[in-house]
Amino acid sequence: MKHNQSLRIVAQRLVLLVAGVCILSLANAQTTPLSLKEALQQALKNKSEAIKARLDEENGQYKIDQARSLALPQVNATSSLTYNPILQLSAIPGELAGTPGKTLMVAFGQKWNSNTSVSLSQTLFDQSVFTGLKAAKTTKQYYELVRGLTDEQVIENVATQYYQVLVQRQKLVVVDSNIATTTRVKNVIEGQYKNGLAKKIDLDRSTVNLSNLEAQRQQLINTVQLQENTLKFYMGIPIETPITIPASALDSIQPKLAMMDNTPDVKKLSDYQVLKKQEELLVLQKEATKAGYYPSLSLSGNYGYQGISNSFPTNKAANWFDYASVGLNLKIPIFNGFSTRSKVRQADVDIRKLQADIRNTELSLSLTYQNARTQLGNSIITLNNQKVNVALAAEVYTNTQNNYAQGLAPLTDMLDAENSLTTAQNNFTSALLDYRLAEIQLIKAQGNLKSLLN
Repeated sequence: MKHNQSLRIVAQRLVLLVAGVCILSLANAQTTPLSLKEALQQALKNKSEAIKARLDEENGQYKIDQARSLALPQVNATSSLTYNPILQLSAIPGELAGTPGKTLMVAFGQKWNSNTSVSLSQTLFDQSVFTGLKAAKTTKQYYELVRGLTDEQVIENVATQYYQVLVQRQKLVVVDSNIATTTRVKNVIEGQYKNGLAKKIDLDRSTVNLSNLEAQRQQLINTVQLQENTLKFYMGIPIETPITIPASALDSIQPKLAMMDNTPDVKKLSDYQVLKKQEELLVLQKEATKAGYYPSLSLSGNYGYQGISNSFPTNKAANWFDYASVGLNLKIPIFNGFSTRSKVRQADVDIRKLQADIRNTELSLSLTYQNARTQLGNSIITLNNQKVNVALAAEVYTNTQNNYAQGLAPLTDMLDAENSLTTAQNNFTSALLDYRLAEIQLIKAQGNLKSLLN
C-alpha cells in the first residue's frame, strides 16, 4: 500500500515537472523578440511563393540541359523476336518452276526471326535547335529575375504587416496606460463620493469612461490577434506559433528626409527587367518560328544483327547475318500553306503588345516613385504635428487634473482632456504607421526593399 502511494507521489511530481518545463518553454517562446530582419528571413525561407520561385530558378537549368540534348547524338537500341506460325503465301508464275500456265503459291521467309539493332542520329544543322538553346538560357535568367521580384513582394507584405502589428500593440499600450490612470481617478472620486465631496454623476461618468476604455482594449486585443495571424501567414509559419514584436522597433522610427533624394533608374527595377526579359523570350520565340524557313541537315547511322530459322533461333539453328547503313538527311521546306508566315506575324504582334506594356510600366514606376516621395513628405509633416499635439494634450491633461483636484475645474473638463490625450496618442501612433508604410513604398519604388534584410 505504501509502495503504491510512493509511486503515486513520484508520478504526480513527474507530471508537475513536465508541465513546468512546457510552461517555461512556452513562456520563453512567447517572450523571444522577433525583429523585422528575422521575420523577413523566415518569410523568404518558408513562404510558398518564395519557395516556388527558387524551384523555378532551379528548373531553368534543367530546361537548358533539355535544349542542349537536342544538339547531342541520339542513340537508341531495339531488339525483337518474332514467331510466324503461318507464313504468308505469295503467287508466282508456273513458268519459273517448269509448269507453264499455272500459278504457284509459295511461302517465303522463316517462322522465327530475331533482330537487334542500334541507331544513331546527329543534328548537323537545325536553326530551331540553336535558337531553343538560346531561349533556354534566357528562360533561366528570366526565372532569376522573377525570384528577385517575388522576394521583394514577400518582403513588402511582411514589412507592412509587421508594422501593422506593432502599431496595434502600441495602441494597446496606450489604452492600458489610460485605463490605469482612469482607474486611479475613479478610485479618488469614489472615495470623495463616500465622504460627500463628490457627486454621484461624477462617479458614474468616470465609470462609463473606464468601461469604454476596457471595451476599446478588448477590440484592440482582437485586432492584434488578427494582425498577428496575418503576419504569420505572410511569414509562412504555423498560425499557432507565438511571436513577440519588441516595442523598441516603433521607438526606432526616425523620419529620414535624405532618402527622398535617391531618384531611381526605373530600367534597373525588377518589374521593368522582368518585362524586358520576357521581350527577349518573345523575340527568340519569333526566331524559332522563322527557323521553319531554313533547311535542316542530320546524319544517321544504323547497325543490326539478324537471325532467321524455322526453329527457335540459336547460334547453331539459325542463319545469322549483320547489316549497316549510314545516311545524310537534308530537309528543305518549300511550301506549307503560309503557316510559318502566319506564326511569325503572330509572334511579332505579341512582341509589340509587350513593348506597350513595358512603356506603360516605365511610366507607372515613375508615377509610383513620385507618389511615394510625396506621401513620405506628407507623412513626416503629419508625424511632427501629431508629436506636438501629444505634448500639448499631455500638458493640458496634467493641468486640468491638478485643477480638478483643487476644485477649480469640473469633472467634464478632466474627462475631455483625458479623451483628447488618448486621441492625440492614437493619432501619433497612426502617424508613425503611415510614415513607415510610406517609407516602405518609397524604398520599394527605389528598388531597395532587400536593404530591410540588413
